[in-house]
Amino acid sequence: MEKDIKVNSCCTASRSSMDFVELNEEELVIKKSETPKKEDMIFLEGGEFLMGTEDKDGFPLDGEGPIRKVKVSPFYMDIYAVTNKEFARFVEETNYKTDAEKFDWSFVFHLLLSERDAATYTRVPRNTPWWRVMEGAYWKHPEGPNSSLENRWNHPVVHISWNDAIAYCEWAGKRLPTEAEWEFAARGGLEQNKYIWGNELHPNGKHMCNIWQGEFPRINTEEDGFLGTAPVDSFVSNGYGFYNMAGNVWEWCSDWFHPTYHQKDSLEDPKGPPMGNTKSLRGGSYLCHDSYCNRYRVAARTSNTMDSSSGNTGFRCVMDA
Repeated sequence: MEKDIKVNSCCTASRSSMDFVELNEEELVIKKSETPKKEDMIFLEGGEFLMGTEDKDGFPLDGEGPIRKVKVSPFYMDIYAVTNKEFARFVEETNYKTDAEKFDWSFVFHLLLSERDAATYTRVPRNTPWWRVMEGAYWKHPEGPNSSLENRWNHPVVHISWNDAIAYCEWAGKRLPTEAEWEFAARGGLEQNKYIWGNELHPNGKHMCNIWQGEFPRINTEEDGFLGTAPVDSFVSNGYGFYNMAGNVWEWCSDWFHPTYHQKDSLEDPKGPPMGNTKSLRGGSYLCHDSYCNRYRVAARTSNTMDSSSGNTGFRCVMDA
């Protein structure tokens, strides 16, 4: 596969070819939590950095380049992706129903299904057959109705759509990061490095993030210790103290996705195009592999529809300073 050809569904799966449900405006009203908490957040003073890449390992048609000097204002960001425990508290207080629950299905990676659930699915996406359309899969049952969150409360919540992430942010008094804020934080003060920790994927033979090892999509040797998600505090934090901004789960951003809009967008606190069809995602996931999707690189990006969810999509929040 040519690396300059954008494969939007490389690690994410989309409902774009499915029928849509009508949005109930009453469901948009979310009861806010108490005063937003800054615990488990890091304050960033902002500043200028070189955003994007022109590296040969990138996907030019994703709009990873050109490299440009961008300025971001001060902000706070979550140290970790939102966990199952945190999302459960949100649901308990608001009775919120995720898009996966409303559709009554979500995408689950085939190797994560139990034998019982693997025998029940009936549909797969045509171009990404490693995904299973699993009825009854949602954040609380991430691999289907016979799965649970036992021993995974500190893992990132998954099967979260952009709509779901926005609802959580509204409740928490926070918001989703812009792509510029996300990349500024992910770089951790390093200038134009390929990964959030440097330029070597395995420095001194050490695994630095939760991605695929082996032969995608059939054999994962789990050399990094994980087949699916890892706890949010796994591996080493980056230079600013953030965990798992490469691999583990894709993280939603606030921006509409466009491959070229950033070439004319403001270079100070850019927020992306005013409208679009899909929302941006950053960071890659446990399914990324160099043979097919090396989007665990810090400048890599992809997108999905606002109602799409899968077993490798989550989010983290930010707050204005």
